[in-house]
Amino acid sequence: MLRVEGLPDSPLDAARVFHDDYLPQVRGNPEGADLIVVCFPLAGHQHRTWRLAGIQELAREVAPARANAVVGADSAALDETLDFLAHAPGVTGQILAVDGNPGKNS
Repeated sequence: MLRVEGLPDSPLDAARVFHDDYLPQVRGNPEGADLIVVCFPLAGHQHRTWRLAGIQELAREVAPARANAVVGADSAALDETLDFLAHAPGVTGQILAVDGNPGKNS
């Protein structure tokens, strides 16, 4: 898992930092992983478009390996999501938001 931290608030600046500093670590899948997961910190909805485009292009580039992203800060929810992704071979190029709140049944 590639944990992304310390991005600027501006979506354009955050995208630049991600593409310059983080993406090269997993681009081309240098470790030969079956699954690459990028963990983004929480951010406003303005960040979703650049994040999704980056993950989708990464997924295309590393195929047949898979690339996905998770957004959240709850460790237990992140662990559960990583386990889900490890056992979901058809899921790639997606961003999953996790908050650790399972909701309530009505």
